[in-house]
Amino acid sequence: MDLVVALEERFARTPDGAYRTATSYPRAFWDRYLSVFDRVRIACRVLDVPADRSHQRRVDGDRVSVLPLPCYVGPRQYLLMRAAVVRAIRAIDFADSAVLLRVPGVVGSLISRTLPPARPYGVEVCGDPFDVFAPGSIDHPLRPFFRWWFSRELARVCRGAACSLYVTQRALQQRYPPPVPTRRSTAITVGVSDVEMPDEAYRPFAPSVSRSGSLRIISVGTLEQMYKGQDLLLKAVARCLAAGLDTRLTLVGTGRLMPVLQKLARELGTADRVTFTGALPSGAAIRAALDEHDLFVLASRQEGLPRAMVEAMARGLPCIGTMVGGIPELLPGYALVRPGDVRALTERIVAFGREPKLRERASRENLAAARRYHESVLQPVRENFYRELASVTSAWSRGRRGRAPPSEASASTFFGRALR
Repeated sequence: MDLVVALEERFARTPDGAYRTATSYPRAFWDRYLSVFDRVRIACRVLDVPADRSHQRRVDGDRVSVLPLPCYVGPRQYLLMRAAVVRAIRAIDFADSAVLLRVPGVVGSLISRTLPPARPYGVEVCGDPFDVFAPGSIDHPLRPFFRWWFSRELARVCRGAACSLYVTQRALQQRYPPPVPTRRSTAITVGVSDVEMPDEAYRPFAPSVSRSGSLRIISVGTLEQMYKGQDLLLKAVARCLAAGLDTRLTLVGTGRLMPVLQKLARELGTADRVTFTGALPSGAAIRAALDEHDLFVLASRQEGLPRAMVEAMARGLPCIGTMVGGIPELLPGYALVRPGDVRALTERIVAFGREPKLRERASRENLAAARRYHESVLQPVRENFYRELASVTSAWSRGRRGRAPPSEASASTFFGRALR
């Protein structure tokens, strides 16, 4: 059986017909699904680019292909291209394929509305729009509406899923619960991170803690929006320096807000203490960067379960995070602060910087906790989920003969009407 995956990511298509990514979802990522399914087809936005992107990683390849959707960025472009997006989705042949929606996202929501009634689909819930559109996360006049609408839409998609996989153990399940099993239907629900953690991701033992020199902090995340709270971290670093703590910060990631953050660093007088690396490929490059630092910090305003933090923990790095999403499932209370609280974040960084024993403790505990996310632990759980999705899809296919034709899908009106 094939698998169609709805993805909110944007890929580049080069003149040779290859699909490439600068960051997430390279070809190797899709092997997790190919352990159960024959082929994977990815439905996502695609931008045709004239320039060579050979330095980026390829997405498609052996048994993995892309179902290109028109590329839009933001609600205005979506409204202008809505009809074309819907036509492209309706042209997808879902017959004899299982359907998996990686949500939240417009693409997953549209596909859920396009599928015939009672057609089973699975969801992988990777984030929380209620936090994505929280105050301070994005700057848009319709932010409160987006927060309400996308949270409501994610709840609807989750209620309709035959199989549900959440990247958290509790946080996302509580806000967006799966359907309640009935006499006529069952639902399998699991909580398992989508992080990839092979043997080489782990240090064999916790590294020694530096007791002199600058406290080298690293944070990893997109700079497209302020989801990861890099602005808050910059302010906290400025306060750490004012308090006498010799601090340096590395921000890994790229996006349209990089110039804004660079300007903020200059205004805070910390430009010589902050390094912007741009995007780094996942895997060896990220691990090398993590190993050069003393502390990992995520000042996130929203999260699912942050892959970058799990990767940092596996390198034995002490970590500080906010009490959002799945971060409290990763870190103990002494390493957590309230989101948006620059003062509390500063105090935590200063405490970690001035107490080597605290960093040693956190390093040991994080390395041990990260082993729960090793591929040998997570992949069997994922495969059980994929098999259940294939099973319910097969059962639906066998029983659909003789049913009345489904009503016309309402995808063409989704989101568009609400934003008029």
